[in-house]
Amino acid sequence: MTKYEAMFIIKPDLEEDAYEAISTRFKELIETAGGEVTNLTLMGRRKLAYEVKKKFREGFYVLINYTAKPAVTAELERNFKISDEIIRYLIVKEED
Repeated sequence: MTKYEAMFIIKPDLEEDAYEAISTRFKELIETAGGEVTNLTLMGRRKLAYEVKKKFREGFYVLINYTAKPAVTAELERNFKISDEIIRYLIVKEED
């Protein structure tokens, strides 16, 4: 199993309850696919370095650290791409 770190940015125009629900949805996706979430941090609303999709100047940041097989990461990335709430994401493999 490999260690990964995923950070994603959620649209800022959602209600406060939605941020936790979306984060929990991705956490459960990792766990049901056989991965283990070691840390889930809701970092809050922050200003973006540049305008994204010609309308977002800020977003709600979420950080997830997890261990899983590469197939789980591919599935997570697929879900990030098709989710309308996610404006940006990045998944990196942690060094041991």
